[in-house]
Amino acid sequence: MTFSMRDLDQALQGCGQKSGIEIWRIENFKPVAVPKESHGKFFTGDSYIVLKTTASRSGSLHHDIHYWLGKDSSQDEAGSVAVMTVELDSALGGRAVQYREVQGQETEKFLSYFKPCIIPQEGGVASGFNHVKPEEHQTRLYICKGKHVVRVKEVPFVRSTLNHDDVFILDTESKIFQFSGSKSSIQERAKALEVVQYIKDTYHDGKCEIAAVEDGRMMADAEAGEFWGLFGGFAPLPKKPAVSDDQTAESDGIKLFSVEKGKREPIEAESLQKELLDTNKCYILDCGLELFVWKGRSTSIDQRKSASQAAEECFRSPERPKSNLVSVMEGFETVMFRSKFDSWPATSTVAEPQQGRGKVAALLQRQGVNVQGLVKTSSSSSSKDEPKPYIDATGNLQVWRVNGEEKILLEAAEQSKFYSGDCYIVQYSYPGEDREEHLVGTWLGKQSVEEDRTSAISIASKMVESMKFMPAQARIYEGKEPIQFFVIMQSFITFKGGLSDAFKKYVAENKVPDTTYDVQGVALFRVQGSGPENMQAIQIEAVSTGLNSSHCYILHGDSTVFTWCGNLTSLDDKELMERMLDLIKPNEHTKAQKEGSECEQFWELLGGKSEYPSQKIKKDGESDPHLFSCTFSNENLKVTEIFNFTQDDLMTEDIFILDCHTEIFVWVGQQVDPKKKPQVLAIGEKFLKHDFLLENLTSETPIYIVTEGNEPPFFTRFFTWDSSKSAMHGNSFQKKLAVLTNKGKPLLDKPKRRVPVYSSRSSVPDKSQPRSRSMTSSPDRARVRGRSPAFNALAANFEKLGTRNQSTPPPMVSPLVRKLYPKSLAPDLTKLAPKSAAIAARTALFEKPKPTPQEAPTSPGTSEAATNEAEAPKPTSEEESMNSINEDSKEEEAEEDSNLPTFPYERLKTDSEDPAPDIDLARREAYMSAAEFKEKFEMTKSEFYKLPKWKQNKLKMAVHLF
Repeated sequence: MTFSMRDLDQALQGCGQKSGIEIWRIENFKPVAVPKESHGKFFTGDSYIVLKTTASRSGSLHHDIHYWLGKDSSQDEAGSVAVMTVELDSALGGRAVQYREVQGQETEKFLSYFKPCIIPQEGGVASGFNHVKPEEHQTRLYICKGKHVVRVKEVPFVRSTLNHDDVFILDTESKIFQFSGSKSSIQERAKALEVVQYIKDTYHDGKCEIAAVEDGRMMADAEAGEFWGLFGGFAPLPKKPAVSDDQTAESDGIKLFSVEKGKREPIEAESLQKELLDTNKCYILDCGLELFVWKGRSTSIDQRKSASQAAEECFRSPERPKSNLVSVMEGFETVMFRSKFDSWPATSTVAEPQQGRGKVAALLQRQGVNVQGLVKTSSSSSSKDEPKPYIDATGNLQVWRVNGEEKILLEAAEQSKFYSGDCYIVQYSYPGEDREEHLVGTWLGKQSVEEDRTSAISIASKMVESMKFMPAQARIYEGKEPIQFFVIMQSFITFKGGLSDAFKKYVAENKVPDTTYDVQGVALFRVQGSGPENMQAIQIEAVSTGLNSSHCYILHGDSTVFTWCGNLTSLDDKELMERMLDLIKPNEHTKAQKEGSECEQFWELLGGKSEYPSQKIKKDGESDPHLFSCTFSNENLKVTEIFNFTQDDLMTEDIFILDCHTEIFVWVGQQVDPKKKPQVLAIGEKFLKHDFLLENLTSETPIYIVTEGNEPPFFTRFFTWDSSKSAMHGNSFQKKLAVLTNKGKPLLDKPKRRVPVYSSRSSVPDKSQPRSRSMTSSPDRARVRGRSPAFNALAANFEKLGTRNQSTPPPMVSPLVRKLYPKSLAPDLTKLAPKSAAIAARTALFEKPKPTPQEAPTSPGTSEAATNEAEAPKPTSEEESMNSINEDSKEEEAEEDSNLPTFPYERLKTDSEDPAPDIDLARREAYMSAAEFKEKFEMTKSEFYKLPKWKQNKLKMAVHLF
């Protein structure tokens, strides 16, 4: 028997169709919807159903069903609501996870929906409780427990209730007191302040005083004296541990039962294996403080109801400790459930069905043909799938190759050419929203030796420490590079072999072939990427099995250069190959090979023709993020997941890990024990090893280390971020108390670091070696390659637009003008002189003298004095000047657009058959009419030009204007 949505009670029909929380109260065994303004209000005599619907990154909906039982609700009502949740789960597709929540024993996931807390009120439907607020305020005492989510319980208002271990809140008519026991943690005190705010807003309409009282303060303190006076005067608290009313289970081990006709039948087994679970049955897994119901996919709804009622019977035993019940469906088991088994196959989880595109793909799929990879997607859809870098691509880059204990600075032309047998250190500085951001990363090649890896990480860590932990630190393995790395490197090439002494020693001692790249030898490169600012050429084994119909390749050897394009490649893929060819084999004649019509010489270089795959090589996609609080002691890592997390969950005393599957971030608070900071990378590596979410994380997953107050944009994107919170000094309790008592004003503001006005990417002061994306160009190249007109236009744009790689432009030309106009298409500067001169004159008022050639340019880490100088507060007038210049630049851009001629969008596209004449190829969008611009970009021009440059370029690429 199946159960559809129309079979549900009318109050439940149509639920779970969009993200959010829906709540029903059980009245006379019927669900009644709770209005949104009453969400979070629970009554001790009632039962509730809470449905949490979440949309994943893929767009699919996931459901969590909780049923909450007040301490005064009846057992009959508990059994009834349990059956309702089974029916609701079945109507939603049978994939939801169901939780039994008992007042005072709620799961952290449930409590996270109602931050900062829930405070159940006495009464309920059965008692005829009315919802009118009492006329007189009643003084109440609450106890608060929890570092991450707070469990609040009303306790007797007597002095003997207080203790040294917990945090208490005394709610009086005119003032709310928080009493912090001397043994309570800073985090518990900080979280309790959120409850104080909640009580103030909920029961006092935001109008009452707040006082913080610390355990041990005598009557001399005015607020402490007032607090103790309410208890009849001060008296020492007894030195005894707090008595907990929570029962603890005497664990007799994990027991597995099958449910047959509503009865539990024990299953005897030496170890818990997934194979013990039959898809035609339901099971109960008893873990003491946790109880699980597992439902096979082939079971009927009556079997599932029977199993749910059998589990409910377990809680009626007086010897049973208070425990949570979680019900899961086969194929959609929670991590906690799977972790109880000695072995659980990684492939046993049921995957979401993937549909082919188009009628042909659907037909092939019905015939049993694998259509994955056979259907081409448009460039616009692929650009949407490409993850955003969330990092400015116009900063300064320096790269070192590690050789033993030393690092060798690479010249600009060699910065993006890495060897698989070596390790590298990357230092990147780029403009952020209100300061200059920094990233220091280590890249570890697949063939590199442990000696070089250890040295690279050690050197990078010392660099970060010398820069006062301001940079984010990244540990990156070859083949697992994140999008930020590729955007920084732009045209990235990986060669086989290595140059370091340790690698050469390893090759010699182990008598293994030295496969180090030889420019005159045979080499095969796979080209990949999403655009001119994110493209890679990876050297692979020069064999035909390395080919793939979905990629383009470059093959050279015997003084011949071949290009090979698979039948499933796009024009964009071929253009990227042309660009990489100019870096690997510039100015050489090439022989283009199309899949299926290759010459014999091509196959001879690859050692003969053989079968090769056609499915595009793709990396794992980023998953929904999970935040964990970490405790690391004696090489033992313990983590606690923080559900529905916000920035406020990041406590300055703790270390947190944000897991996105493709990369993890280790966040380190300012108040963390300094002895633990050198262990941060080890904590990240331990996390990957344990794989707490059982998501098959590899040890090579990228690790970012970020410190409080220096969070980069690609970390803060996971939060609704308020930078002023991280700019406050003090511990978590002091920060939150300052917000409550000082109306949100920080205790101390960190001095802001000014964003530098340059947009240079030169790696060294020497201007003769700029790092440029430009290709080597000559009149013959176009004929040799047979480039399309669209590619020539695109290439001309990128070959001539080199401002992001050049040194600081002269004052007479604003950085914005240098960015927008290629050298060959630069406007008459005499027309811009009045505006530019004004900007330059204003800049000169506060711009420091440039360093002489003998001096090192100012950068973080060069000296302690330099760092202190960079962090020193700037005069208000200077900040105003910078803001004025930025506004002038935007006005200048708007003025220029208004004076330009307009052309239809079809003539401005990069692949237009009738291209508009005499336009600035870097600013095609500027020639669009306002109406057509808004239609294509879904925003006005002024809104568009306020976006970061990299984001503008991304949007332009999506509509073929870049």
